[in-house]
Amino acid sequence: MSELMVRPRWRKTGASERLHEALVEDRPEALAVLLVDPGHPKVETVYESWKYRRIGNRQPFPDSPNFAVTLRDLRIPTGF
Repeated sequence: MSELMVRPRWRKTGASERLHEALVEDRPEALAVLLVDPGHPKVETVYESWKYRRIGNRQPFPDSPNFAVTLRDLRIPTGF
């Protein structure tokens, strides 16, 4: 997916992660959810490096792949 969002000359520069962080940084939700096509394991590895964790699988439509469901906590940790 990140390859679709970022022009070729900007790939492998961290631009995808910076764009993603800009999209989620001020969200009011507690969690972000990504469905990852299991046919692209490198994409799931990238999302794991962005603090997503796999929690299961989901096939949202009968003709869709059985996606990996990944979650990321968006809450800012508070002091103890």
